[in-house]
Amino acid sequence: MDKYADIRPYNDEEVPAALARLLADEQFLDVIAEHNLPKWVSSCSKVSRPLVRARLKLKWRTVNNVEAVQNEVATYLSMLIERTTDKVTYSGLEQLDKDSAYLFISNHRDIVLDPALMNWGLHQNNLPTVRIAIGDNLLQVPYITELMRLNKSFIVKRSAKAPKEMLKALSQLSGYIHDSLDEGHSIWIAQKEGRAKDGIDFTDPALLKMLQLHGRRLKLPFAEYVRKLKVVPVSISYQYEPCALAKAKELYHKQQFGEYQKAEGEDIKSIIDGFSADKGNVHVAFGTPINDEFETPEQLAEIIDKQIIENYHLHSSNYLAAGETEQSSHEEAACFNDTLESIPQELKEFVLSMYAQPVKRKSSI
Repeated sequence: MDKYADIRPYNDEEVPAALARLLADEQFLDVIAEHNLPKWVSSCSKVSRPLVRARLKLKWRTVNNVEAVQNEVATYLSMLIERTTDKVTYSGLEQLDKDSAYLFISNHRDIVLDPALMNWGLHQNNLPTVRIAIGDNLLQVPYITELMRLNKSFIVKRSAKAPKEMLKALSQLSGYIHDSLDEGHSIWIAQKEGRAKDGIDFTDPALLKMLQLHGRRLKLPFAEYVRKLKVVPVSISYQYEPCALAKAKELYHKQQFGEYQKAEGEDIKSIIDGFSADKGNVHVAFGTPINDEFETPEQLAEIIDKQIIENYHLHSSNYLAAGETEQSSHEEAACFNDTLESIPQELKEFVLSMYAQPVKRKSSI
């Protein structure tokens, strides 16, 4: 029996059926039409749906395994990088062994772009791409689930609430991560649940406790088990934060009213906005596998945080927000000020803090 069937990515044999389900999904066809066809065509579903379906069927006629899906994704990602970034750079890739599997734990600024851009760097340097952890809160729409599982994503069951149900879900997840690594498949997972909307990156010890659940089954001490997983911290930084305005609105709402309830479809909108927004320069820094001395999840979290903060590449936007204007050109300052001009006055403080926090945290260590 496949004990991970309900959370794992699709395998090669499952790709054709998943693509067929997408071609039959009217909501998916409408989204593709909306973003790829003239409005006068996309607004008429009787015309747009058959047109999109025919085009996709032709385009996908040779896509029948996971590698072919990944190549399709790489094509789209290449266009996205060209259209919405000035450049994407990488560091630390030379420290990775293409024959080893790693558990990449990264800071989290964008729902999909963080692992996608990390994967792009691996792909461009002939290194294996990773299996990506994604919360089931993002999979409320069937076509999103299909797309994610086609692209090597596995499901984190965040919706489990009852203690026994949570333990079962976390134990399954812990076992899946271990077994994937043991089979030679690298993993990406964010350092905590949800994006760092305030610009403060930190690792939640609860994530590391989840990893140890399978270690307990193997009767291995925490530090010994984690070293077996080959944890590599990853820092991703954007010159212009994806969804900065939406993040600031959420922080402002929490400050004013004590809580924030997401609207239906808000996460999907964040994914689309993250894809389409200008990101300026982006840098992805790969750290080194952790071999430090530690005994507890809290100590390990501090070690991961230290690498992520030290390796975080500071952009002109970070320095300008922190008041260190000498680090930026006049052109960079003018561009950042233009960005701030479009931000409502009550949100500017949150946006500035979002950009300034990496400078402050780097100074603190």
